[in-house]
Parts: sequence; structure tokens; C-alpha cells
Amino acid sequence: MTAKKILLFDVDGTLTIPRGRIDEEMLAFMDDLTQRVTVGIVGGSDLSKIQEQLGADCVDRFPFVFSENGLLAHASGKEIGKASLLSHLGETNLQRLINYCLRYIADLDLPQKRGTFVEFRAGMLNVSPIGRNCSREERDAFEAYDKTSGIRAAFVAALQQEFTDLDLTYSVGGQISFDIFPKGWDKTYCLRFLPETEYDTVHFFGDKTYKGGNDYEIFEAARTIGHTVTSPADTRAQVRALLKY
Repeated sequence: MTAKKILLFDVDGTLTIPRGRIDEEMLAFMDDLTQRVTVGIVGGSDLSKIQEQLGADCVDRFPFVFSENGLLAHASGKEIGKASLLSHLGETNLQRLINYCLRYIADLDLPQKRGTFVEFRAGMLNVSPIGRNCSREERDAFEAYDKTSGIRAAFVAALQQEFTDLDLTYSVGGQISFDIFPKGWDKTYCLRFLPETEYDTVHFFGDKTYKGGNDYEIFEAARTIGHTVTSPADTRAQVRALLKY
């Protein structure tokens, strides 16, 4: 088999607006792109949320869909890999972590608090100081508030100090939350499903490519060619420039 290139895409801020559904223009662009080159989706969210954004048929629509950074991996519509945070940490350490997060959030004074502050996923914890049940307007307001107050950055710093024994990674993504997962379980995890003998060139497109962002590790990985984008429209423009069409 001749090795070939693959284009990997983040979801929020790259293919859609944060937590938004892909629009018809972007969907048509991606459908056309899959006829030209192998495409993969690499999202930090669980599969149900990616399906909400990209369509319930996304695992069949795209050659690869890596949810939770690739901890749940699909190829050609079939599951090819699954990792478990519970098995890795054990119930005792998992509860230590969750209890600490809930106590920390309880002591925060924020403009708003809603619900679902800690979301347990197969391969990570997603922690949101405002709560994932907030409205679109509240989500936007928290993002602006966080930029000036550094709520998420301070939270992560406290966790890093408290849980030195667990060898965890903390990754800020989206507008309202951050992810906690074992070291090495960032978006580079998905690369293990793409053998170099089959894919000799890997391009990655994402918006949170700065240090501490959830696209940083795969953007900086030796095996990938990273592209920083600012919006779905910018993603289309950069892909067209890369493939010259």
C-alpha cells in the first residue's frame, strides 16, 4: 500500500462555533474533502456531543472519528479502540479527584452557576466552573469573564499542586471547561490508530493550539504538521490553500 496523507480536524472553533452544529456550507465542504483526501475528526468531547455537532451519522460519514481525544476511536463506522479512565485511576483516586473539584467549585463566587460541574467521560473528566447546563449567553459571558479573571487557569494550578501523585494532564478547551486525563491521553492518542506505513503525512487543524490548549500537544507533535485556525471559514481557506483547489 502506498502511504498517503490524512487531514485531522478539531471540532469546536474549527468545524463549528463552540458547541454549535456544523452549518450546511461547512458540511458540504467536508463531504467534498472526503472525496479528495482521507479525513479524521479529533474532538475532546464524548461521541454523543460530537454527533450533536456534526450529525448522528458522523462516524459513517467520515473515515475516522476520534472522540475524547481518540480514547473512543471509530474507523469506517466501526469501533476500533476504547480506553477507560476508571480502570486507569481506580475508584478511590477518581473520587478523590471529583470530590476536590466539587469542593473547589462550591467555594467559587461567579456571576452565574448552573449545573453539571463535573462530567465523567470514558477517558477523562470534564470540569466546568459555571456548569455545562448554562445557556449560550451565559457561556459567552463566562468565557469573557474567564479571560480577565483566570478562573480556569487558577483551578488547574490548584489541581496540579494537589494531585502530583496521579501524573495527570489538564487541558483548557472550549469556552467554559477544562479536561483532566492521564498524561499521554491528549489528542496525540489518536495517532496510534494511524500507522506511519499507511499515513506518512498527518495535517492537523485546530484553534486551541497554544500551550495549555487542548490542541497543543497534537499541534506540536513531531509526526504532525499543525495549522492554527480561527474559525470554520478560516479552516476552509487554509485547507483549500494546502490542497490548491
